[in-house]
Amino acid sequence: MKLNFFIVISLLALSGNYPIAFGIEGLTVEYLRQPGDEGVTVADLKPEYGWIVDEQTEFQKAYQIIVSSSRDACEKTEGNVWDSGRVLSSTSSNIEHGGNALEENAEYFWKARIWDKGNEAGPYSSIQNFRTGAPGNTISSANRWQIERIKPVRVVRTSPKSIFVDFGRAAFGTLEIDYITPAKDRLTIHLGEKAKGGSIDREPGGTIRYQKVELEVRPGQTSYKIELTPDKRNTGSRAIKLPESFDVVMPFRYVEIENIDSTLTSNNIRQKAYFYYFNDRQSEFSCSDERLENIWDMCKYSMKATSFCGLYIDGDRERIPYEADAYINQLGHYCVDNEYSIAKQTIEYFIDHPTWPTEWLLHTPMLVYQDYYYTGDTELIEAYYDKLKHKTLIALARKDGLISTHNEKAGSKGYLKKLGFASPPHRGIRDIVDWPRNERDGYNMVAVNTVVNCFFYRNMQIMAEFADLLGKIDDADYYREMAAKVKRSINTKMFDEKRGIYVDGLDTDHAALHANMMPLAFDIVPDEHIDTVVEFVKSRGMACSVYGAQYLLQGLYRAGQSQYALDLMRAAHQRSWWNMIKVGSTITLEAWDMKYKPNADWTHAWGAAPANIVARFMWGIQPSKPGFQAVRIKPQLADLKQSIITMPTIKGAIRCEFKGKNAQSGVYIIELPGNMTGEFVLPGDIAVQLNDQVMNNAADELKLMPGRNLIKFKRRLH
Repeated sequence: MKLNFFIVISLLALSGNYPIAFGIEGLTVEYLRQPGDEGVTVADLKPEYGWIVDEQTEFQKAYQIIVSSSRDACEKTEGNVWDSGRVLSSTSSNIEHGGNALEENAEYFWKARIWDKGNEAGPYSSIQNFRTGAPGNTISSANRWQIERIKPVRVVRTSPKSIFVDFGRAAFGTLEIDYITPAKDRLTIHLGEKAKGGSIDREPGGTIRYQKVELEVRPGQTSYKIELTPDKRNTGSRAIKLPESFDVVMPFRYVEIENIDSTLTSNNIRQKAYFYYFNDRQSEFSCSDERLENIWDMCKYSMKATSFCGLYIDGDRERIPYEADAYINQLGHYCVDNEYSIAKQTIEYFIDHPTWPTEWLLHTPMLVYQDYYYTGDTELIEAYYDKLKHKTLIALARKDGLISTHNEKAGSKGYLKKLGFASPPHRGIRDIVDWPRNERDGYNMVAVNTVVNCFFYRNMQIMAEFADLLGKIDDADYYREMAAKVKRSINTKMFDEKRGIYVDGLDTDHAALHANMMPLAFDIVPDEHIDTVVEFVKSRGMACSVYGAQYLLQGLYRAGQSQYALDLMRAAHQRSWWNMIKVGSTITLEAWDMKYKPNADWTHAWGAAPANIVARFMWGIQPSKPGFQAVRIKPQLADLKQSIITMPTIKGAIRCEFKGKNAQSGVYIIELPGNMTGEFVLPGDIAVQLNDQVMNNAADELKLMPGRNLIKFKRRLH
């Protein structure tokens, strides 16, 4: 498969838009959900095919793929381009075309069938068509973006000739209206993200958007589209360019229209909103805490609303991708929609467009790792393995394994070029810890930095796994040894034995939240020190940014501090997600509040950590094998009495439900898709039944199968 991922990956086919046969649904080519759409072409001339196995089928034993040059031939099951024959395999995604390379700019037709675990063949699927393009060319925008025309939720007459319009949510787009006038006239239109006193806040501050437009209306014309003025900063040379077919867009929720001399209702006012492909039905979450439900919903919508550029960007101020922003965006996106292309193309962008912070560079292998585990696709690893070596900053390692950017090599043009910089960044690469600076909890930015080296340790673990995958045994051994050395150095040189906590780095005794939450997040803390580190972390509260909150919550859940983590997620103070909702935003903010970052925007997905934390840590749903061949589910629901979650995967949707008094006494229903097994981690000393069968008392986890798994347990009485 040629690595050009400007394509839509939308593999879960729950909407009825896909070819379906018994046992199979969601056919895709190169992850494309509808590759036959007008204007869509497949760049790879040896594309990869995939489908979803129905949960009633349980397991696929074998498959057959038929690829034909015409619909008629495919209907007759004439695989005159490729007939795979019966292939004994449970693989249902990333199946590479096995015949000769396809021709450029040609149309093809394909279908598939599978054999179930009882060796019974199902019928062939419906036929799906697709067109090839020229290798290296991207597909058109026809299947990458979707335009939604959204009606207002509220229209209020504020004067005889003025109205106030609320669309319910902010979206990137423009405004359309239907308007009839008997004479040439001019309407004054205000668009904005923030309301104040029943009207639009026209001085919202920071990078919260507002714009005024004068619209000329005339007799004989009935439909109008507002022409917005582009912002110089987010349309500059470094910003991601939108397709020429796009309107100028800005985020807005509210509209005021003045000088109206005819009726305007919700039927003739539309928010023309642009999104990357997003299927709202792929995920759901509910629980016994309404505030948490609202927070999750805002975070989910943040994934959709900020996708309009086709890459994960930093927000509306710059519209530039940054690795750390993208990582939180990627994880959240995986948990709320079955869309993988935007992550892949963002990763490819970073290979040659890195950004200056040390830790941001160290997020690059982490981005690739998550893509591998959520899709099972190895091709980013194969294509960029050597470049990823440099992205780990291993060349900056000292004899003790620790890295520091405070040396000549880090600023040399030759080294920066290896990292992917076309020109050296201003002031070179440098540590960031958290952003903005006032969110560092007083961190002492010493030369050898604890936070930086926690990320470096994780990079060494990842590269060892990548090297094993590619059969590079010597590399794998080297990276494992480096990981062990770095961990040992962090725990001996950056740990204060007397206080039982980590300091900010070498040559300082200052200990910030970040220096302790990061070792927890990356499983660096030895068991005997977890209690003192956790106690310190909890004493600092939310003394980090919305970005840092990702790792704070991750560390708390890994340390078993589910109640405190849940309390932070649903907190109502100013440094909380609930505060974002209270101030009026429908997309996550760049900072907890404008007071912490006066130039912040209201459209920043790096603030949406709960989109992934709820699924990956609170519910504990994570792939235990690449491509979700298997899933590990370790719920830590704390004091929630009820919760339901549906999380999409490349194999199909996982649905989980809980009802009970507490985490040690209740009922779980876990529904897995076909071709996936699972492990359910039990919460301590409990009596367990799985599908009404009493389980082994010594078991720490339960084996889950496709379909419905009913788990009942209660705390054992001694």
